[in-house]
Amino acid sequence: MSGDDPISELQRLTVSLRGGFEHLDGGLVLHFTGQLDAYSEKQFIGYVTDVLQANQLPIVLDLSKIDFLDSSGLGALVQIAKVCKDAKRRLQLVGNTRVNQTVKLVRLDEFLHLVDDLPTALSQIAA
Repeated sequence: MSGDDPISELQRLTVSLRGGFEHLDGGLVLHFTGQLDAYSEKQFIGYVTDVLQANQLPIVLDLSKIDFLDSSGLGALVQIAKVCKDAKRRLQLVGNTRVNQTVKLVRLDEFLHLVDDLPTALSQIAA
């Protein structure tokens, strides 16, 4: 991806979810926009897994443009976090107010390595 707005270049994963990735500061940043829910979880997991298999860099899941996150989406995030933990790969999750509230409500913020913004996430994976 190039340019200042990687979101504009995201590919459609489902009707309600778009995703893409870029290399930044020694890691991969996976950007998503739309809804991460029961209708998109399989495509989300498949896409992230494919990117993880093709690259060995630490990853940041940028969910700051996600409009809706349900229990299926949380399950998908937990599954990706477990894959990263088993592979000893660094993972950071960036959310927005809605995503952060949902993740914290079920007390998964530490397990998912939730941080407030992309610069913080990038500094964490570089450490």
